Amino acid sequence: MRDVCESCSAVHYENPKVVAGSLPTWEGRVLLCRRAIEPRYGFWTLPAGFMENEETTSEAAVRETLEEASARVDIEGLYTLFNLPHISQVYLMFRARLRDLDFGPGTESLEVALFDEHEVPWDELAFPPIRETLRLYFADRARGLFPFRSGDLVRDAATGQYRTRFLVNP
Repeated sequence: MRDVCESCSAVHYENPKVVAGSLPTWEGRVLLCRRAIEPRYGFWTLPAGFMENEETTSEAAVRETLEEASARVDIEGLYTLFNLPHISQVYLMFRARLRDLDFGPGTESLEVALFDEHEVPWDELAFPPIRETLRLYFADRARGLFPFRSGDLVRDAATGQYRTRFLVNP
């Protein structure tokens, strides 16, 4: 059901939100931001946020990385796409290479830091698509291959746990 204006018949669409972000790396380590805003204040995430009008997904990823981590990156390609139908969001995460080590917290971050796999605060990650993207990255890093992945993150109503249904086998 959609709202339709009775006067002009214009349809008022409510579409999913697109979240674009990056997985910035330096010598195999990933740059994470500790959130200074809700939701999930104080938890760690990759730099990401809602797309703005009149920008591309990769432009949004670069902008969010600059805003949240004061980091400049070069986009290497789309890495993961996750649908979250229960909250009407689509996450697009791009692999990115840090241009330099000149980074720091932006207005939406308490701190930013580089992490190797064993250093990632896995129990303090803010969002399921971030956890899944990082899990895939470290597995792919070990193989030396970074294929594009697409899937649905489905939340079990009874347990609240997420499971990933990949559209192509990872």
